[in-house]
Parts: sequence; C-alpha cells; structure tokens
Amino acid sequence: MGLDLLDQEPVKAGAEYDAEQAPVGAADVVFDKGEVDQVVTDQVGGSALFASRFRECAARALLLPRRNPGRRTPLWQQRQRASQLLQVAGEFGSFPIVLEAVRECLQDVFDVPGLAELMGDLESRRVRLVEVTTPEPSPFARSLLFGYVAQFLYEGDSPLAERRAAALSLDSRLLAELLGQAELRELLDAEVLTELERELQWLTEDRRVKDAEGVADLLRLLGPLTEAELAERGAEPQWARELASARRAIRVRIAGADHWAAVEDAGRLRDALGTALPVGVPEAFTEPVKDPLGDLLARYARTHGPFTSATAAARFGLGVAVTEGALQRLSAAGRIVQGEFHPAGIGQEWCDAAVLRRLRRRSLAALRHELEPVPPARARPVPPPVAAHRARGTPCAASTAWCAPSSSCRAPPCPRPPWRSWSCRPG
Repeated sequence: MGLDLLDQEPVKAGAEYDAEQAPVGAADVVFDKGEVDQVVTDQVGGSALFASRFRECAARALLLPRRNPGRRTPLWQQRQRASQLLQVAGEFGSFPIVLEAVRECLQDVFDVPGLAELMGDLESRRVRLVEVTTPEPSPFARSLLFGYVAQFLYEGDSPLAERRAAALSLDSRLLAELLGQAELRELLDAEVLTELERELQWLTEDRRVKDAEGVADLLRLLGPLTEAELAERGAEPQWARELASARRAIRVRIAGADHWAAVEDAGRLRDALGTALPVGVPEAFTEPVKDPLGDLLARYARTHGPFTSATAAARFGLGVAVTEGALQRLSAAGRIVQGEFHPAGIGQEWCDAAVLRRLRRRSLAALRHELEPVPPARARPVPPPVAAHRARGTPCAASTAWCAPSSSCRAPPCPRPPWRSWSCRPG
C-alpha cells in the first residue's frame, strides 16, 4: 500500500469537499505548510545524505587538503576528514559549508519549496489526496523507488561518524535568507497572538484561580508573581500567605519588586538571580541545578508569546548580555527559536517552539475562517436607504428605479437597464 502523487485529483471550482468522506489514513501524511521546512530540515541534519553533501561541499571549498595533489584521495579518508571537519563546524550554526550543504539537500535533492506548495494546495483543498492500494507501483512511483534505492543503498553501511550531524545547530536566520523564506511576522495574526498570550498567562475567565491550590499551580507553572499579578488572575491575598505558612511558597525580591514564588524554585532563584532566600527553606529545595537561569528563561518562554532579550532581562533584573547568552544556549538545544514573529515587533525575537506551533495553527485557522463562503442572503446586502424606500413605495435618490411595495406587485421582476426607469404596477 502506498500513496501515489499521480492519484491526486484537483477539486473542481464550485464543488464542495466533504471531509467526512476523505479516505481513512490520508490525512495522517499531510503536514502543515508552515511546518514542512522545519520538519525536513531537522530530519536532514542527521542523515547520510547530508554527510555526503557536506563532504562534497568541503572538497569543492578546498577544506579537505590532499597529501599528494597528483593522486586521488580514497573515499574512506575523505569521509574521515569530513567527519572531523563536521565536528568542529557543528558548533557554529552560521558556517557557510554547513548552510550550503543544507541548501543542496532541501532544494537540489528534495525540492522542499515544491513540497511546501503541494501542502498548501492540500490545505486550501485545491488538490485532493486519494489513498489507493495497488499490486505494483505505478510508473511514477517506480521511478521514485528506483531513485531512492540508488541514492540510499549504502546508507545503513555508513560509519557512525557521518551521523553526528544530528547534534548540529543551524543558524535559522541565515538559512532563511539563503533559501529566500519570508519571516513569520508577515503571516501571523495579531488577534490570535493576543488571545494565545492571555491563555498562556492564565488571564482568561475559565482559568481564574479559585483557592490556594490554584495559587500553588500558578507559581509552579508561571514562575514568581507579584501580588498585583496574582490579584489579576483572581487570587485572594491570604491564599499566598497560607502557602507561605505551609512552607509551599516563599516571598522574594526580584528586579526591585516583591514576588511570591514556589518553594521548588528557591535554588534556581538564588543561583541564577542572586536572590536572598528567607529563613526556614528546606535544604532539599536549595540544592544546585545544572542550568538555573536556563530553566527560568525556558519557563518564561513557555508562558509568553514572542519576546525580546531586553524584555526577559527586565523581568528578572538581569543584563541583556547575560540573558542573550542563556537564550542562545536554549536555542542551540532546540527548546526555543529565534526569528521575526510579532506582527508589531522590530528586530529578532525569541519564542518557545511549542508556542510557535500553536500560533501558526491558530493563525491558519483564523485565515481559513475569513475565507469561508457566506450565505447568499449576506453575499449582496441591499443598501438601507434603498430598502426603506422600497418598503414605502417611494422613489429614492440612491436608486435608478421606482418600485411599488412587493405585496401589490403581481408581475414577476424584470431586468432594469440603467438608462431607463421602470415601475411595477398592479395588474
């Protein structure tokens, strides 16, 4: 069983597409158009194809010197030297040879722009995907299968050193410029972003706090909050004090303001921000962690929309350079992404990867809602002045015709040329 691209049938204009009648399993292979590039890029980084393309690009750039220029270097030596170069270049996402190798894989080999265009046609329902089962592949699928076997015949036999590109971190900004991709700032919806930020910050009506346990959940999920921020989410002042008396919350000072924080964050706040802890914090909550500042910034990204380094630095009372370095480490680990996201923003911003995916999907849903057809009664509304005069049976300056009330008109309506005035009379 396979999916044959030749079996995709275009949807005729005016025809309705019934999603319930779609073949079962066909929607499982369709990706969001905005996620195709990132998904393929992540998978290509750890493939043998990328390792071979990187070796070819490095050889063309004369980065793999030969011991004897008059003799050909064996393939195993080329692989070894290319893997050693990749170990060094993998620490720099803007290395030109790495970007060129990724560009060849995405455009010359896989044609990712064509794939993204096809996914867009599937989303807009201009193309219908039909899942069929055939005893043998079609001529088109057979050629694809032959090319795949010829390209990846020895992929399983490739040395492990060529697969170390999985830990490679690419500079997404330079890669987007190289591939000619548009920034998401031009595509995301501002109203959707505002609504999502309110949900992430627990500011909606369905997420208002109702008791002290809700305050504990707030401090654990959102991080340290001031009394004003707790009150904005429906919390009473005595609920935080009840948690403090039970040693489940502590009162600390961050960026010159008093905050309530969960007792589990005591060690992170002390090591990352230098916050003075109150007396009586259990020793189990003051043990050092691996990356305290990274944990605080990662949680901040999960509970906010796109933000700048200066905004995060002001929130925790840190310097912009220190915050920028911690965000770069999180970006290298794939936990956050950098780019131009906010519709009203300027410059580079940061955003959690999961939050960005939700923002993309909701913006796409909002755009689809705007493009939905309206009922015929709403498609061509009658202007109010004309409708009022028609009801009274009097002429109107905004209309080129005079018509009596429809209740007294027995003749069927007839077309009215713009150069003549028509009157519809009884009988």
